[in-house]
Amino acid sequence: MLVDFNRYLFFPKKKSLIIKDIIIHLGSIIKNKSLNFDLILNDISSSKNPKNNSIIFFNEYQNLNFDNYKKSLFITSNQETYNSLKNFNKIFVKNLDDSYTKIINNFISHDDDLSYKDEFELINNSYISKYSNIHNSSNIANNCVIGRGVKIGKNCIIKNNVILKNSIVGDNVIICDNSTIGCSGFGFNLKNLGSKNIIPQIGIVYIEDNVHIGSNCTIDRGRIDNTYLGKNSVIDNMVHIAHNVSIGCNACIAAQTGISGSTVIGDNFISGGQSGFAGHLIIGDNVIVAAKSGVTKNIQSKSTVAGFPATDINQWKKQIIKNRKNGYK
Repeated sequence: MLVDFNRYLFFPKKKSLIIKDIIIHLGSIIKNKSLNFDLILNDISSSKNPKNNSIIFFNEYQNLNFDNYKKSLFITSNQETYNSLKNFNKIFVKNLDDSYTKIINNFISHDDDLSYKDEFELINNSYISKYSNIHNSSNIANNCVIGRGVKIGKNCIIKNNVILKNSIVGDNVIICDNSTIGCSGFGFNLKNLGSKNIIPQIGIVYIEDNVHIGSNCTIDRGRIDNTYLGKNSVIDNMVHIAHNVSIGCNACIAAQTGISGSTVIGDNFISGGQSGFAGHLIIGDNVIVAAKSGVTKNIQSKSTVAGFPATDINQWKKQIIKNRKNGYK
């Protein structure tokens, strides 16, 4: 689920998004352009959640009502997409990831950049950003770090050694010891590795009411939009949830599960321990995934799956019986 948030509470602007400056920073990456130099740009947005007066990074053609975004700037590395955007502000680039990285690093401060700054106060043995907003009914334990822009709702419990940044937390949320929420996602280009080339993550984590997150969990913030945890969800220890993942209400996820980026999971989801999920999947409502399963494809609602690659559990059981009859252990 996508939510609106004020990006600059978490990631301050270095300078305004001015077309002339954008062209300078992109330089030789630009292959073609059609622009209105009087354009006013206020934010960055994705094709999944486009906003007017923003830079929209857009590669594959989607059924958008483009007329709503006449005041935005489209940046794409897809020739067909570029040609289809008639009478729009647009830039055609050699590489979309490189263009995105250059723009973010030059215009927005984030915590993988040396320019990023925060100011902390030591309160009850934890470091709390001056720019955070924590309801006075919530309890922050020892040795926590609560970063810039973080908002924590009513009656929350943040246990020892939690790092919580780039996140909005609802009411009655419990985050257990040693978990890290809102950290950088795994953004990179295999052709251009190294810490200086990491693709910036300028989204957040949004946690709804009554969520429980176990110890030693890691939940990455979104790349542009948000990572989302629905109401009443329960996350066991040592679970990793990657950037842009969306998990519906009433999820129950057992220990050592890993969910790759941009996977969308419906309501009433149950995952056994040590399960793994490939990225960009769609998992329906009321799905059960057995322990140690490897999910590589979309799963329809009301399914129960097991094994690797994960298949219908009845088919999986039949295959196990068949293998044993054939002498396989």
